[in-house]
Amino acid sequence: MFKRILVLLLLMFALVSAGACAAGKPGESLKKDFPDLKFDSIKETVIKGLYEVVVEGNILYYYPEKSLIVAGHIYAKDKKDLTAERINELVAAKAKDIPTDKAVKHGNGKNVVVEFTDPDCPFCRKMSAYLKTRTDLTVYTFLFPLTQIHPKAEAKAKWVLCSKDPVKALDEVMEGKHDNDELKLCNDPKIDTLLQEHINLGGKLGIRGTPAFFINGTFINGADIKKFEAAIAGGTPK
Repeated sequence: MFKRILVLLLLMFALVSAGACAAGKPGESLKKDFPDLKFDSIKETVIKGLYEVVVEGNILYYYPEKSLIVAGHIYAKDKKDLTAERINELVAAKAKDIPTDKAVKHGNGKNVVVEFTDPDCPFCRKMSAYLKTRTDLTVYTFLFPLTQIHPKAEAKAKWVLCSKDPVKALDEVMEGKHDNDELKLCNDPKIDTLLQEHINLGGKLGIRGTPAFFINGTFINGADIKKFEAAIAGGTPK
């Protein structure tokens, strides 16, 4: 009788352990529930039982108990967008791998800024004018023309990269000096390749719009001078 009870207890323990093991492997559960979903990572959120799923730089949420995928943002009671903050963290984590030798470099300040810009984006031009007012920056600019809304931006980007003085050419383009000009482009396949490397890098980093900045490792999206200055000061952008 004692042996039978012991066997039953051991069996119950094994079943409980197996259940705990399955619950402890949300990645396997996610693959089973959504086999076509290719994800980079999965981890539990501040909400018990809800998991963050990173997919190509974006975030979805997975609820294994009901086999649900949830798309949307999580907000704290102070209106802080926790999902957006997490996306920025993921993007910023990739900053150390940016090949700055391929960028247009200007300035020699102590603060390192990596910029993704579109030559015809008005917000990019606003930030370009602002950057010129600072002497404490080293800026590495990657050209990221959004051709769907700015069809002439790609030609301007190539013209900058073709130039013997890319810094001067970039300044002129961002000041609008060539908006009405027919720009003569160099016939150099290396320039086409370089621009495509700029664009591919932006895509790999999850850049969706311009301007976008990595400031001393902090990611800032958009022409927000207050956030930019907060990042330069080493604080938390609000």
